[in-house]
Amino acid sequence: MVQIKEFRIIMPMSMEEYEIGLSYTIMKMEQQNTNGKEGVEVLQQVPFEDEKLGEGQFTSKVYHLQSKIPSWMKGFASASSLAVHEDSWSAYPKSRTVIKCPLFSKCSLTIDTVIRPDNGCSENAHNLNSQQLAEREVEIVDIASVSRDYWSKVITAPKVDLTTFKSQRTDRGPLLNGWMDSCRPVMTIYKLVIMDAPIWGLGERLEDCLIAVPRALFLACHRMCFAWIDEWYGMTMEQIREMERHTDLLLKKTLKKAAKPGSKHEGKRKSLKDEIAVVGSCT
Repeated sequence: MVQIKEFRIIMPMSMEEYEIGLSYTIMKMEQQNTNGKEGVEVLQQVPFEDEKLGEGQFTSKVYHLQSKIPSWMKGFASASSLAVHEDSWSAYPKSRTVIKCPLFSKCSLTIDTVIRPDNGCSENAHNLNSQQLAEREVEIVDIASVSRDYWSKVITAPKVDLTTFKSQRTDRGPLLNGWMDSCRPVMTIYKLVIMDAPIWGLGERLEDCLIAVPRALFLACHRMCFAWIDEWYGMTMEQIREMERHTDLLLKKTLKKAAKPGSKHEGKRKSLKDEIAVVGSCT
């Protein structure tokens, strides 16, 4: 059964600031979660052009995070088969991410992102049809909140209390009750998660996992994006791209894996239309 869930993540910053801040945060969190045994392996980062999204950057990654896999999964699968593959087409302010796991080849998880300069009030940011709207579940993600579910606990991120945090460079914060209705500037990331786990005996459990993992990542990543605002505020996209190149080399060196030229990942930036067709047929 296909499930559709929309997460709305409200942020106390402008859309221009968020583009810089998100890229910085992803790089820093990947470094913190990568060591000699597991972590994030960046396979490819190249420009792409698509009729629907426009121009942007295609990124292919593999997440080797075996120690964070729940024990019920480890009981019937090897660590290598549980590596998570992520392909992402980012054409700010829109993007599409497709996540796959070799062990569960029949399962799919697609995340479509739309970013708008509002406080979560757009009721159909993804232009869903009436049937999709009826099936969609909406959740507002408050970055000032703290989640204590399994995946939130295993994600490596510094602990910070955004109800007391105040940015020295922007004078923003703390995020107190009602901050989403009163803060300026403000913007919202609308993330539409479409999942399908058609595996007898594991489907429901996998679907719960497929929802819980991205939600925990959304919360942790965006909490740190604001908490680290004094580190990235004022940077340019050229500086970010240069940092990404250095980070890719660092991650490969840390994981002790050299990139393989001519691999099967080359040319994937041209396949976004195929991914859209596949996912669209399930909704």
